[in-house]
Amino acid sequence: MPPTLASVAALPQLGLRSLTGPIPGTAVVWVAVSELEDPTPFLEGGELLLTTGMRLTPAGAAGYVSRLVGRGVAGLGFAVGVIHDTVPGELLAAARDQGLVLLEVPRPTPFIAVGKAVSRMLAAEWYEDVTRAFHAQRKLTRAALTGRDALVARLARLLGGWALLLDPSGGVLHAEPASAARRAGALTPELTRLRKAPGAPGADAPSASVALSLPGEHIAVQRIGLGGRPRGFLAVGTDAPLPHAAHTIVGAAVALLTLQSETPRTGRDLRASLAALLLGRPADAPAVPRGPVRVLACASGPAVLDALESDPAAGRSLAVPLDGHVAVVVPDEASGAVEALLAGTGPIGVSDPAEEDLPAALRQAGDALAAATRSGRDVVRHSDLPGQGVLGLLDPRLAHAFADALLAPLRAEDLVGTVRAYIAANGQGEAAARALGVHRHTLRSRMRRVADVLGRDPDDPAVRAELWIALAVTSNDAASIRHCGDSQSAAP
Repeated sequence: MPPTLASVAALPQLGLRSLTGPIPGTAVVWVAVSELEDPTPFLEGGELLLTTGMRLTPAGAAGYVSRLVGRGVAGLGFAVGVIHDTVPGELLAAARDQGLVLLEVPRPTPFIAVGKAVSRMLAAEWYEDVTRAFHAQRKLTRAALTGRDALVARLARLLGGWALLLDPSGGVLHAEPASAARRAGALTPELTRLRKAPGAPGADAPSASVALSLPGEHIAVQRIGLGGRPRGFLAVGTDAPLPHAAHTIVGAAVALLTLQSETPRTGRDLRASLAALLLGRPADAPAVPRGPVRVLACASGPAVLDALESDPAAGRSLAVPLDGHVAVVVPDEASGAVEALLAGTGPIGVSDPAEEDLPAALRQAGDALAAATRSGRDVVRHSDLPGQGVLGLLDPRLAHAFADALLAPLRAEDLVGTVRAYIAANGQGEAAARALGVHRHTLRSRMRRVADVLGRDPDDPAVRAELWIALAVTSNDAASIRHCGDSQSAAP
């Protein structure tokens, strides 16, 4: 609620004094300053109007007060010691006769000080409303974890009124207190309006809510759900109109109820997929990823499941807890995003792409997870394990001898780093130069030197393949070749 006139007048630094008796708890929505004989065209009502009485005449005092009362100003502040040494008697008499609060503003108090004080009070009230709404939303969220009935009960207590949850036909699902159920019948006409999608042709209501003002009661009704057909309705009633913070709280409750009502829809594809698999019709399973997939074996079960549920990137992934880990089936094109999402949850093993043989992919992922756990690495791919890929076909002893012989002259000229960047960039000079942090002409000069040292053209695919193998082999120990290849570049 905005600050009251009494609370403004009570501020000691302003020195305001009432000349019309006790000050009521009238709300002050703003402070306005005007010397016009009729300032009402520029007022909305609820203002504390400040004036020095520059144009005020004894004959016009009664009409001046009448216009202010008719406009609904909260009160009139009259500065003394500027134009008038005291408040004119005619103005004071008119204010007392017509019920207008008249405050004397002492000469040392500038009007701007009154405006700033009210502005600070309004800001504090706004902050309090925001804080109150935030705490209320947290309470509603905790209640929603218990169920919709608990949420509705909590909402009624927060509003200090009643709340009614209705199904799409208008039937009572929950009433808080129970006596609120008798109001359902009176809401039927409003539900008919809300059943039409907001903005749809022929819709009587332009939004998804209606407000009713009855003697001694204020009711708000909102539809629940995102589609054209509502999944239910929420009605709340209070003795006084809902303030802004209360509208925010009701909106949060509607959002939570909508989320609960839409959750079964989000699981529809998964249930259909399960039914299709049980019936032996995997092609008819809508949630099963199409095309090549990878299986991720993840050591940290609960953390993985929470991460998958928290991000849309995992929307097409299927997770199943297994003995000691979680297996996640991921479309091949989304595996990178899902790996990044799960980074930090614990070791992860990743299978090779698979079309149909998912059991084999699961075994691959399990082997990779075991290797990741032993080595302390975050992610290990099955293709990185010993014996996988092209390098797995090579004899380590012979491969290292070949690599040392090929790279020895390049090491002598300090050109291995240049060749590594060039191979990693697939022969693209501009990209390799950027990776090395040198000018492209410098790279071109170095690559001419590489050709002279090798006596062969590094742009020849056969030569480049031999260089790639040699660099990959030398990135491993002599006993085994564990990696597919080393594509990391570094400045020489």
